[in-house]
Amino acid sequence: MEKGESRVVIGGSGSGKSVILKHIIGILKPDKGNVFIDGIDLKTLNEEKLYDVKKKFGMLFQMSALFDSMNVWENVGFVLLRQKKKKPAEVKEIAIEKLRMVGLVGIENLMPSELSGGMKKRVGLARAIAHEPEILLYDEPTTGLDPIMADAINDLIIMMRERLSVTSVTITHDMNSAYKIADSISMLYDGVIIETGTPGEIRNTGNPVVRQFVMGSAVGPIKIEGVSNERIFDRA
Repeated sequence: MEKGESRVVIGGSGSGKSVILKHIIGILKPDKGNVFIDGIDLKTLNEEKLYDVKKKFGMLFQMSALFDSMNVWENVGFVLLRQKKKKPAEVKEIAIEKLRMVGLVGIENLMPSELSGGMKKRVGLARAIAHEPEILLYDEPTTGLDPIMADAINDLIIMMRERLSVTSVTITHDMNSAYKIADSISMLYDGVIIETGTPGEIRNTGNPVVRQFVMGSAVGPIKIEGVSNERIFDRA
């Protein structure tokens, strides 16, 4: 991936999409192959140097992963509070600024239990950008949201790229989201990236596996766990 690119990775449940994110961010180390960030091979780094590389990243988790015992601004400023380089009052100001960037005003003292699903996603995004990362990782950012809120999150992802000039990797099943936010889309199937292209190229692919996935069809070469393909084809 090039700096500033927005790459979307699509694929079926359990295909390893989230595992890719864990390798990119250095939580997992590859059994074979390499992960390079700005030309640095993560496998060669000790824990201290790996931690320095991890500072380049921000991540929006699938279920937002907010801490129930912390209020909104403490969640947003969590990394900055842990670093202890800024006073809590300064961190709160930064948190309020980032919340404003994602369209949330006046909620900094609320608890996560008081937020809707869409608000939690936005708070999670504010936390991801609080330390001004170079790379943003999104794990199923529109999961569990209604279509209107999902599109609002898509717009925020685009805004983050344009305003902050970040590189982003997004894992999603949502093809509407993928087509809207991606510069390029990669399809992961059976442990391999089988195709990468622009949204237009993926939408019009001739690859039967990719086509079945993007069309959301039960009929095709992709096997559905726990369901007999023969019965699907008979019914079709």
